[in-house]
Amino acid sequence: MTTSRTLIVAGIAAALSPGLSAAQDSVHQGYLVDSYGNGITTSSNTDLCWHSSDWTPARSVEPCDPVARQAQAPAPRIAAIVPPPEKIAAAAAPEPAATVVPQSVRFSADELFAYDKSALKPEGKAALDDFAHQLSSAQYETITVTGHTDRLGSSEYNQRLSERRARTVKDYLVSKDVPANRITTDGKGETQPVTQAGDCRGAKSAKVIACLQPDRRVHAVVTGTRAVTASSR
Repeated sequence: MTTSRTLIVAGIAAALSPGLSAAQDSVHQGYLVDSYGNGITTSSNTDLCWHSSDWTPARSVEPCDPVARQAQAPAPRIAAIVPPPEKIAAAAAPEPAATVVPQSVRFSADELFAYDKSALKPEGKAALDDFAHQLSSAQYETITVTGHTDRLGSSEYNQRLSERRARTVKDYLVSKDVPANRITTDGKGETQPVTQAGDCRGAKSAKVIACLQPDRRVHAVVTGTRAVTASSR
């Protein structure tokens, strides 16, 4: 306790010890000092310092009294950073489902097949190799292969030819590890021409056959979540 360290107040101390005087310098203020200038005077029995009447804890000096320590200021409180409500809502909202976008790849039938045939030519196999390679890195659900012919010949014959060509394309893709259960085939014969009526007039001839070339084609429509990058032909 402070009272146990305070031996006597200044007035009583001065009466008992005439050689003591109140400290006048700022360093020793609050303590009795030797009148001969020898510094703070201590009790001969306890070695404790004599306090003067103006001593306060703020004037404590070592080794007489423990120096009063200033309480450390509490660490500043950092407010939690809360994002705006719209950002919280955006983070909590589920991601939208991937959009399923059909991708259409058109092959010229003349590139795949010889005229009026359904067997693949070497350049046709090369074109389908590239298509199969694109499919291997794509995410897709279904592939629909549709064959088309020109108007030359009977409609029944053209229908069967378009169906055979579509099946040939499917079989080749399956041989390149494209799942068979994801491929469907269809034939439209001459019912969906690209050329307009009157574009290629006349009976069957090399000129008319060349003019009707856009009508002879195979369409592959891929339905999936990532686009197939094979270019349309």
